[in-house]
Amino acid sequence: MYQQGYLFAVLILITFIAGINYANNLILGFCFLISAVLCISFYLTFQQLYALKIEVHCQEVGQVGEELHLDFYFSQMHKKSRYLWLKADDQLHKLALNDLKQSFQLSFLADARGQFHYPMIQIFSVYPFGLVRAWTYLNLQSFSWVAPQSSMAVPENKNMHHRFEQDVDEFRELKAYSEGQSLQAVSWKHAARGQGLYIKVFEQYQEQHEVEIRYDYMPSSSHEEKLSLMMGLAEQCDHLNCAYSLYLPNVQLPSASGEKQLHQAKLLLAQAE
Repeated sequence: MYQQGYLFAVLILITFIAGINYANNLILGFCFLISAVLCISFYLTFQQLYALKIEVHCQEVGQVGEELHLDFYFSQMHKKSRYLWLKADDQLHKLALNDLKQSFQLSFLADARGQFHYPMIQIFSVYPFGLVRAWTYLNLQSFSWVAPQSSMAVPENKNMHHRFEQDVDEFRELKAYSEGQSLQAVSWKHAARGQGLYIKVFEQYQEQHEVEIRYDYMPSSSHEEKLSLMMGLAEQCDHLNCAYSLYLPNVQLPSASGEKQLHQAKLLLAQAE
């Protein structure tokens, strides 16, 4: 019974005693009326959760500083209105289910790398009068992996950028310019001479087919900082659509590119010990 329900029960008891003592049928009638309201509340509140199917899907991998999403899928055999509350830690959300199938998403902030265990979820209803509460608990056994927050070693990148600029004019060959290609690699010297537009093909780009991101090469003595640096490099490679591979002490990720590769990289860095 809910808090207001106990007060309602006390009111029933008081009116019953008063009706008996004063032999007042009007008071006794009122007592039986509010007793019937309380009994109906038990039934209607129980029906809010009865035959309601709930499926919960958690996000496989997230990242420190970002939100992890927990998806709830509600389904019922017959269409009827349900008014529920969903509570998780300090979050409290009101749900109105009116369709045969409906979904809801709950978000949690990931603040540490590794496994993220979700708190116990309580779903309850106090419909219709707020006198009685029906509830159920969801104790989730599944969890999400949290990848490290990405970071970059600024001094190292500046040196690499400086060395790259020294050799920027050392290209291997020229190829005819095609529409849609970047203008950064155009040989403007040839264009100024009226020889047409040509693209410089650099020796560096011909030899470098992939990027190897190795744990041992990260410029830090901290385990977590090394993982964060590897995460930053993986995100940069993904942004540039460049193939890359990861080399951790006990596991490695083969070279590839794309969204699936970044997902696997996050998963391995989250599981790294």
